Amino acid sequence: KGNKKRKLTEETEKASADLSPSVTQEPPVKTKKAKKKELSEAEKKLANRESSLEQADEEEEQKLVQNKVKQKKGASHAIIKSVHPDRGTTAKQQKEKKLADETVNRRTVFVGNLPVSCTLQELKSRFKAYGQIKSIRFRSLVPAEDTLSKKLAGIKRKVHPNAKFINAYVVFKEECDAIKALKENGTEIASGFHIRVDIASKTSSHDNKRSVFLGNLSYDISDDAVREHFSDCGGVVAVRIVRDRKTGLGKGFGYVLFENTDAVHLALKLNNSALLGRKIRVKRCGEKWKAPQKGPNLSRAPKDRDDTMSKNRKSSNDSFVGEKAIPLKKSTKSKRVKTIPRSKAGKNS
Repeated sequence: KGNKKRKLTEETEKASADLSPSVTQEPPVKTKKAKKKELSEAEKKLANRESSLEQADEEEEQKLVQNKVKQKKGASHAIIKSVHPDRGTTAKQQKEKKLADETVNRRTVFVGNLPVSCTLQELKSRFKAYGQIKSIRFRSLVPAEDTLSKKLAGIKRKVHPNAKFINAYVVFKEECDAIKALKENGTEIASGFHIRVDIASKTSSHDNKRSVFLGNLSYDISDDAVREHFSDCGGVVAVRIVRDRKTGLGKGFGYVLFENTDAVHLALKLNNSALLGRKIRVKRCGEKWKAPQKGPNLSRAPKDRDDTMSKNRKSSNDSFVGEKAIPLKKSTKSKRVKTIPRSKAGKNS
């Protein structure tokens, strides 16, 4: 019994000894866990900050890349638009734009052959009687200096001294007012300046039956000089000389529109007539200009040329064969001459 009691006491002591260290060791373990938790939270905060900074850097890099891509696309679109301005718009938008432009053109009057000294107020006072004017813009201005734009040249009135003519567009509020303004066509606005007034719309067709084409005109010719030259043929409705946009000089051809077709027949008789020291060409609009026919002696020239060409070809072929044959003979002889002494030399050796 005593032994049993001792054993029990020893076991209880051992158990208590086993339990006591666990109990005593628990508080430091808890403190360690708490410390670990505190450290992990601080680490988490640092990690979050670092990750947020990294994300911000990545986002900035992505934005920079996207901006570069956008700039490239924008530049490419700008180039495409400059080359193909209709791209990027739908067919419906293009139609609407064309219709809008056409409606504006129907209300717009082109005024040609104006003197350079003509001002906006003078033009407005002349056309305001036909209706309300929305805008007036001058065109075909030749600046006095290359650095000046046409717009600035028009505002500052710094026009090239050789330039004598300018054109203008008068935009009315109503289409009927623009049609009324056509009465000003052919009127003399200044000494030696009969203006040409026409609707700016593309649909306005030019009557070819009442018109003649002029060629070989002087480059510095005026509309009124042409008008005077053809005034005896009949009533001249309008004179149009095609001019260079940059210099304002004529390109050497133009058109004359008459009141009736009878004047065209008389105008055709002035073909090869002298105007400012040049023999002008006069023909109907739409007809192609034919070069003057050559004489009978000149017409035979091509046949003679063919014969001479064939003779030359034959002689050239013969000479070519002869030239080819001579070097071949020379080359063979030279080879034989060269080979014999070499063989002899070998035998002697």
